[in-house]
Amino acid sequence: MTLERSIGTITEEQAAVATVARQFAAARLAPRAAERDRTGVYPLEEMSALGELGLLAMKVPESEGGGGTDNVGYVLAMEAIAEACASTAVILASSNLVAKLLSEFGTPAQKATWLQPYTQGRLGPAAFALSEPGCGSDAAALTTTAKKDGESWILDGAKMWITSGAHAGFHLVFARSDGPGPGGISCFLVDRGTPGLMIGKEEDKMGQRASGTVALHFDGCRLPAENLLGERGHGYAVALGALGAGRVGIAALSIGLAEAAFGYGLAYAQERKAFGKSVSDFQNTQFVLADCRTELDAAWLLSLRAARLLDTGDKAAAESSMAKLFATEASSRIIDKMLQIHGGYGYSRDYPIERLYRDSRVTRIYEGSSEIQRIVIARDLLGKR
Repeated sequence: MTLERSIGTITEEQAAVATVARQFAAARLAPRAAERDRTGVYPLEEMSALGELGLLAMKVPESEGGGGTDNVGYVLAMEAIAEACASTAVILASSNLVAKLLSEFGTPAQKATWLQPYTQGRLGPAAFALSEPGCGSDAAALTTTAKKDGESWILDGAKMWITSGAHAGFHLVFARSDGPGPGGISCFLVDRGTPGLMIGKEEDKMGQRASGTVALHFDGCRLPAENLLGERGHGYAVALGALGAGRVGIAALSIGLAEAAFGYGLAYAQERKAFGKSVSDFQNTQFVLADCRTELDAAWLLSLRAARLLDTGDKAAAESSMAKLFATEASSRIIDKMLQIHGGYGYSRDYPIERLYRDSRVTRIYEGSSEIQRIVIARDLLGKR
């Protein structure tokens, strides 16, 4: 099934970024995806190459050194990368999120210090540090503190589950600068190697094992006053401003995983013989394939709808949550069914479907769990924003 038939007409610019991403994924990511999963080694060389292609700052305007694509182009590129390597895709998602926020909220001096060298590939990936050991979904309850000390800020506390944390050139860190609740949170730019910033060990995860997930610890970490991104006390608004696009990006990542699994399952069903005929000749297999393809196209349509709304300036909170909720849960169902088609071989690490099965599980947790997405959708329906 062609892409255009699955999601409707796309522009030449959107198709171009998707083509660049797909070609890179096929040549550089897919051949070593299983090795990265086995060893957990962070794809640092691949990140450098992605930076050179402009894929680490896809939605940053060209005038600021970015790729200048829109959310639709971003979704297409994310899906292409994830189809080859989910670990690389989630690194890409985090880095693009930081780059877009820096472009949107940064001062000219901050852009010169961080955004310009970042888009030129001189800083490597970037890290988004919001979650903490004691709060994930309830981000407004974060406890990392930022205290003003003359012309400096001093950070104390810890962050958890930070993608690229050990390899990022800089981190976007959210900390409590004032009182309780969302209004007391500010956002800060923290360079790699800043005294008082300590990097924890990489997590030994179930899936997406090469994404470099670590904890960050801040102990008297002193920052210049100019490292404050946006206004004091507006950090939570900065974070919220990225949620819609972030969730659509993870929806696209999930679609990429499911597309890969569907391809493997379809091929295996046609090749595998049972009771004297191909497994694909059995009606049950045909029904499974039909249902999975339908769910995949529905996920595409929801994700593209949300992306297009975001591109018009609409916050698309409910639509982004619908896309993320449906795509991640459908992806898990599809991959599970494709593994079942493989039979016992699907449980073996000799077959890529096993890795896809593990990689997909976390998509229902990060960037807002499925439960949080349902809350957002319900609030929109009930008018309780």
